[in-house]
Amino acid sequence: MNIILLGPPGAGKGTQARHLVETRGMVQLSTGDMLREAKDSGTEMGNRVAEVMAKGQLVTDEIVIGLIREKLDAGAEGGFIFDGFPRTLAQADALGDLLDSTGNSLDAVIEMEVDDAALVERITARSTCGGCGEVYNDITKPIPADGKCSNCGKENDFKRRADDNEESLKTRLMEYYKKTSPLIGYYYAKGQLTKINGLGEIEEVQGAIEAALR
Repeated sequence: MNIILLGPPGAGKGTQARHLVETRGMVQLSTGDMLREAKDSGTEMGNRVAEVMAKGQLVTDEIVIGLIREKLDAGAEGGFIFDGFPRTLAQADALGDLLDSTGNSLDAVIEMEVDDAALVERITARSTCGGCGEVYNDITKPIPADGKCSNCGKENDFKRRADDNEESLKTRLMEYYKKTSPLIGYYYAKGQLTKINGLGEIEEVQGAIEAALR
């Protein structure tokens, strides 16, 4: 099964993707992770990525599609989660063509709907473990009292992103709505879109996603 997780910054896509990786054996394809991995791989595609990033240029859609093709060719028993791609209609078309050409399909698109004001409150209270990336929240999931990450056990290594503040988040939200929102209508028209409440408790959101994938 191959799926796309859609939602604005801070909607919890990463948290839910990790759950699907653990419970379904899926592979999460995060654009940022793929680029960092490719840059250090020494492959022809990796060298292209390293050259572009060294120049401070934006990586082209062609390169990202090439990286995704490599992952698809390698296969994954549980399927793939596309996280952070596509972001535009052109990228959605390119991904669809790639899946068709490799004999794969897109089985579901999950939109994690959130209220902007509630999202700002959530994100400005967010911190992550420096060891494993586990996400904590001052309100809904505080850092354990003993200062140890509940996932990896690392002690007192929790960080807040510099751009996890109200002004930066509003800028990121505007960018998301301008570029990515058209994908909602695109996948709705294809009959592939399922909307869920992204502001529920983590377990509630997990249940809604599982129900959508049945």
